[in-house]
Amino acid sequence: MANLTEEQLKEIQEINNEFLQCKVGIADAELNKKKLLLKLEELQTQFKSIEAKLIEEYGQDAVIDLKTGEVKPPESKEKNGENK
Repeated sequence: MANLTEEQLKEIQEINNEFLQCKVGIADAELNKKKLLLKLEELQTQFKSIEAKLIEEYGQDAVIDLKTGEVKPPESKEKNGENK
């Protein structure tokens, strides 16, 4: 029976180890992706809930500056050119 040389064995073992590390990395990335997708869904639900409360309080077309919190009434249709 023939055996690989030490160099051949070392080379194939290193490649196999790298291959396994890549597979584990992909699995970790997929698990992280799933967690992030679930978190995104949760955030969207929270956003919709808050949005509904704000619409009730400030009106459907109010414009809210997310940096300052300033709430502006919607521009009239004539002002923004829709009724010209």
